Amino acid sequence: MRSLLFVPGDSPRKLEKGLGSGADALLIDLEDSVALSAKEAARKSSAEFLAAARNETARPRLYVRVNALSTGLTDADLDAVMAAGPDGIMLPKTVGGADVTHLGAKLAVREAEYGLQDGATTILAIATENARGVFALASLAGASHRLKGIAWGGEDLAADLGAETNRGPDGLYTDPYRLARGLTLLAAAAAEVDAIDSVYTNFRDLDGLGVECREARRDGFAAKMAIHPAQVAVINEAFTPTAEALAHARMIVEAFEANPDAGVVGIAGQMIDRPHLKQAQRLLARAGEGQR
Repeated sequence: MRSLLFVPGDSPRKLEKGLGSGADALLIDLEDSVALSAKEAARKSSAEFLAAARNETARPRLYVRVNALSTGLTDADLDAVMAAGPDGIMLPKTVGGADVTHLGAKLAVREAEYGLQDGATTILAIATENARGVFALASLAGASHRLKGIAWGGEDLAADLGAETNRGPDGLYTDPYRLARGLTLLAAAAAEVDAIDSVYTNFRDLDGLGVECREARRDGFAAKMAIHPAQVAVINEAFTPTAEALAHARMIVEAFEANPDAGVVGIAGQMIDRPHLKQAQRLLARAGEGQR
């Protein structure tokens, strides 16, 4: 996945529009974008959308962002949407591995109840939306085989810290948020799952979005979340490996396959070692070539 587009679960029109946005995944939102009074209606419309969209031949992956475990609303969210078989659940305000394990148990019960394949529902965790979550990042590794990605979020974290803003006059994140971002990247690597970059809230500033996407890709993020369909094309372009990068990665993999006992191989006058092989394999896996 490169792009994950948030779509309010209480808007059938926006849900349908999301299908044609070009996003790799839709994040059907039952949390922040849905008022408390509209939660039940959002659950119903989301379930109906999932039931219809899951059978589309060419569709994005379908995730549902439920309400946080601490709200007491998670079970009602899952009861409403799991029968429709979403590809996965996004858990906001995750506080470490215990929350992921807890959600995994809830999913296992509902998979059994609704006749879904055991373990088919994966988990994406937004893991830095409060200070407790930041300190618990290390516990995500090994929490559940369902965990496929770890995202970070700067907006809720700013509220938790009591900050006036999370960006400086230059538009860049200030230190607490850069720290959370970096730790998320490390936590995802430790858990051997994808690191997902936070949303870029100024959806009219596509140039700024592009810069942030390229920096995220450079550092090791695999994807970025979007809040507007116009952002999807920019994200997809930035996170799609170039033909040259893919060709170079294939050369590295092929060289080590031809020399399985080698610690270092020579390619185009450069010495390439095992860390470069791992980078190449991950790049190819993200492009749909081979397994991570």
